[in-house]
Amino acid sequence: MSSEVSTGSDRRPTKEELDAMSPEQLARLAGELDEVEVVHNTPAFPIPGTRAEKRAERSVALWFVISAISMIAFVVAFIAWPWEYVNVGEPGHALYNLYTPVIGFTFGFSVLSIGIAVIQMVKKLFPDETSVQQRHDGPSTDVDRATFLAQVADAGKGTTIGRRKLIIRSAGLAAAVAGIGTGVVALGGIIRNPWAEGDDAPLWHTGWRPENGETVYLRTDTGILSEIARVRPEDMEPGSMMTVFPYRESERGNEEELLHAQRASDAPVMLIRLRPGTEVTKRPGQENFNYGDFYAWSKVCTHLGCPTSLYQAQDNRILCPCHQSQFLATQDAEPVFGPAARPLPQLPITVNEEGFFVARSDFVEPVGPAFWERPKTT
Repeated sequence: MSSEVSTGSDRRPTKEELDAMSPEQLARLAGELDEVEVVHNTPAFPIPGTRAEKRAERSVALWFVISAISMIAFVVAFIAWPWEYVNVGEPGHALYNLYTPVIGFTFGFSVLSIGIAVIQMVKKLFPDETSVQQRHDGPSTDVDRATFLAQVADAGKGTTIGRRKLIIRSAGLAAAVAGIGTGVVALGGIIRNPWAEGDDAPLWHTGWRPENGETVYLRTDTGILSEIARVRPEDMEPGSMMTVFPYRESERGNEEELLHAQRASDAPVMLIRLRPGTEVTKRPGQENFNYGDFYAWSKVCTHLGCPTSLYQAQDNRILCPCHQSQFLATQDAEPVFGPAARPLPQLPITVNEEGFFVARSDFVEPVGPAFWERPKTT
């Protein structure tokens, strides 16, 4: 059988002829069928193995390696760099302030390095080819589809990438590390197992839980961290609301502990004083959670965790400004409007012998949305 196959308009290769062709013949046939005329094709390095070729190859590989190193730096910074907020002027603020720039630069530079490597590879190592192709409308024929892969393989062989192991390995390293870095971004927020501590897991309790028998006071934020303002009943007028946080005397003077108590997402509680004589429906088993006209509910909306920071004394409604959920304070903070489907958890409170509000216990049900569809059962 002749190694040349007629491809005139009146002659198309049969399947048997296609099967008998070598990859080179199929690639040449693909060009002929596509009416592609190669004007010239000059290899970037006609003589393989020259110093110039090796320099070009190392230059491309270097950018792939730089990309991998930059992505590794991103992963390390994403996991280990101090990310928790630090006030201006406090130790560690400079490092905190650099967290976003560092992870942004390392991730972005890794992607940029891959782009530079690919551009240099095309410019320095691919052959200089000029081709002219006649374009036609309509779908590809069976023969076109059969020869396409051979044409792509032949083009890859012409770029000489297949024999450049250094570039292949460095590109594989960059791609693998980039994949790991992207996975860290996607999974970074859920790496920590919140249930690892069993019954002491943070999802089961809040900062209102008594520890070592120490009293937990209701404290209001005055804007000065070291100023401790514990709340008394006479501090509030009927029909008013106050945001309070947990406080223990052992935390006095400890700015880190005081700051944590105010920043914990499940710590804010709204203390409400209803008007005298207001009729209230209480949840069974929680009849003694209030102290007179004073009621304390979690400020974390049971819809998506926004702060329920508004209280309408006229109709006793607690409002969440994010998605307009409304809870009725006179009906155990049951949701009466909006997307929230669960009441706000109530904090058991009383007044101690000093006359200050204190928490009698932690919340008896988890605080917040999602998982918190039902209380813990034992």
